[in-house]
Amino acid sequence: MNKKEMLKAVVKFLSGVIIVFLLLFLPAGDLNYYNGWLLMCLLFVPMLLVGIFLMIKNPKLLELRLNAKEKENEQKIVVILSALMFIIGFIVSGLNYRYNWYVMSDIAVIIGVIIFVISYILYAEILRENTFLSRTIEVVDNQKVVDTGFYKIVRHPMYLITILLFLSMPLILNSLYSLFVFLIYPIIMIIRINNEEKILEKDLKGYKEYKNKVKYKLIPFIW
Repeated sequence: MNKKEMLKAVVKFLSGVIIVFLLLFLPAGDLNYYNGWLLMCLLFVPMLLVGIFLMIKNPKLLELRLNAKEKENEQKIVVILSALMFIIGFIVSGLNYRYNWYVMSDIAVIIGVIIFVISYILYAEILRENTFLSRTIEVVDNQKVVDTGFYKIVRHPMYLITILLFLSMPLILNSLYSLFVFLIYPIIMIIRINNEEKILEKDLKGYKEYKNKVKYKLIPFIW
C-alpha cells in the first residue's frame, strides 16, 4: 500500500470521527452524553484496529474498502439515503438526550452493545472470507464467487451483519426515535441487493450457479 493510499485511509478515518462527534454532540449540547462516547468507542476503536490489520495483511482489500464511488445510479441513491439516515438518526439521538424525549432502559443499551460487538466480530470474519468486498458494486479482475463459511447460508451475509450493526446503534445511544429512523436501513439494503444481484449475475462468472446453490439472499429460510 503506497503512502497516498495510507494518507487517504487516515484522512477518511479522522473525518468519520469528527463528523460523528459533531452529529451527536452538537444536538446534545453536552459533552456528558455518555451514550455518544460509548458508541464512538465501539465504532471507531475496532475500525482503527481492523484498518491497521488490513493495511499490514491485506492492503488490496483496504484499497477496495476505501473506494466509495458508485457507478450505478441505483447505488448512488442507496448511498444518499444511507447518509441521510445516519445524519438524521444521530441528530435525533442527540436531541433525544438534550430534551429527554424518551429514555430506554439500561438493558436496551446493554443489548445494543452485545449485538454490536458480536456483529463486528462476524464482520471481521466475513472480511477474512471474502477478499473482494469492495464498498461499491463492481466486479474486479480475477474475482471469484465465494461460497464458503457464511456464504454457504446466505448470498449477502455482509449486509445482514451491517443491518444488525446499524440497528444496534440507536439502542446504544438510548434513543427510541432514532431507532425508527434506522429502521429504513433494511429497506435500503433490499434495494442495494436486488441491483447488485443483477450486476453479479451479468458480470461474475459462476454467480448464476451460486444463486441456484444458495437460495436465500439475506435471511435464511425467509428471503
